Amino acid sequence: MQIVWFKRDLRVTDHAPLSLAAAAGPVLALYVYEPRLLAEPDVDARHLGFLNEALDDLCRRLQALGLNLLRLCGDLPALLDRLHTAGRIDGLWSHEETGNLASFARDRAVADWCRQNGVPWRELPSGGVVRRLKDRDNWSDCWMHRMTPTPLPAPPCITPARWPLAGMQCAPTAAGLGLASSDIPDRQRAGRAHAQEALAHFLTQRLLQYRQGMSSPLSGAHDCSRLSPHLSHGTLSLREVVHAVWRERTHWFAQPAGVHARAALAGLKSFESRLHWHCHFIQKLESEPEIERRAVNRLYDGLREADFSAARHRAWCAGETGYPFIDACMRALHATGWINFRMRAMLLSFSSYQLWNHWREPGLHLARMFTDYEPGIHWPQVQMQSGVTGINALRIYNPVKQQLDHDPKGIFVRRWLPELARVPQNLLAQPWLMSEAQQREAGCLIGRDYPAPVVDHVAAARAARDAVWAVRKRPDAAAEARRVFAQHGSRKPQREQRASRRVKPDDGGGQTDFGF
Repeated sequence: MQIVWFKRDLRVTDHAPLSLAAAAGPVLALYVYEPRLLAEPDVDARHLGFLNEALDDLCRRLQALGLNLLRLCGDLPALLDRLHTAGRIDGLWSHEETGNLASFARDRAVADWCRQNGVPWRELPSGGVVRRLKDRDNWSDCWMHRMTPTPLPAPPCITPARWPLAGMQCAPTAAGLGLASSDIPDRQRAGRAHAQEALAHFLTQRLLQYRQGMSSPLSGAHDCSRLSPHLSHGTLSLREVVHAVWRERTHWFAQPAGVHARAALAGLKSFESRLHWHCHFIQKLESEPEIERRAVNRLYDGLREADFSAARHRAWCAGETGYPFIDACMRALHATGWINFRMRAMLLSFSSYQLWNHWREPGLHLARMFTDYEPGIHWPQVQMQSGVTGINALRIYNPVKQQLDHDPKGIFVRRWLPELARVPQNLLAQPWLMSEAQQREAGCLIGRDYPAPVVDHVAAARAARDAVWAVRKRPDAAAEARRVFAQHGSRKPQREQRASRRVKPDDGGGQTDFGF
């Protein structure tokens, strides 16, 4: 039998492993809940909730093709051993996956099992990430080469294999797996239909406001594509989204020139660039899996570790820093599993610079909070927003200015911080400036009803900037920056490259699909 191992590719269309396995012989569709991976510190019940919904939907779609989905729980090599004994495995098929270090170790164990048992494992590319990439120079052209073919339809005919181990079918709950967290009711819903609806809604209704609305947490939830959890779980393929964008662009090019056409084409251009960045960032983790745990630029190892403050970290995690915009964003994220990119960057920047905490623990907290957690995007972004790459501009966000710029009427802050509902508008971004009389009138005593600021954000930001720049001024900093850029820096497509090869900041530092 041919086993199709589903991982984060929970669909039947544009699924090359499924199509090729169907042509090779009887197929067993398999998904495995792996306790070792689910016990990792980046896992939350919201991830499991979204996953189970997506798997239920995949099961229905496979049944329409004549297949059932076998869902097992356990160590994958051991389960493959039992499946091989019960009914010979002639081939294992899957997409390549760029996950955390635990999934990387799992893949090596599966590869060892396949070699020992003479089972060919055919891993096929997913998206624009290139395994064993030698250099970045032609990567953009490779991305286009991968995206250009028409997405594959679902296989028209699949012969099902006999079901060994059918009695072990499972769909574990968070409590059953020992997860301390619980699912959240207000996260996005999973499944192919929800993914297609989000894509269609974005292209037909949200697109015109996309560029203007993506930066604010008020408008971002409505104007961003909201495709990120569907891409991270693979209910849509990246290529399907790219082709939808291209079709929409062709449509708008055929329309009379005007304000709407210009806005649509500009939005499509911005969105497509984020689809490029999606793979660009995942490629970083694919090429160097260790950056989940250590700085991509080795000169920054040890920069903040010794100064880590558990108290400041707890306040940040709970949305109790005393800075309303920071706290509102964190509480919104807790409740919904999503916040727009700029606010994600601000949360990380505030933790790394103003709170001066090492990036690893804050990165894990956000990984647990993001329904759309994608390790390959997440960890490079965490490091970039923390200023430890050595090739990106330092981005230190002023939390007061960000609130005034992106929530000038205080609608978002008051929604998520009801204790500040009666604070005067002119003091909402800095409630600690209220007099005692104003605090009593607002029913919000600073230090009792809402915390005082955990740090002086201006002084803390200044000290942090100086500390990071001190590393950049070291004699060996330029050579290390060149090494990082050579391995991970973005390049223009070959046809657009200039003759100059000088090191420049990686232009992936702006808006990415980190929650697009």
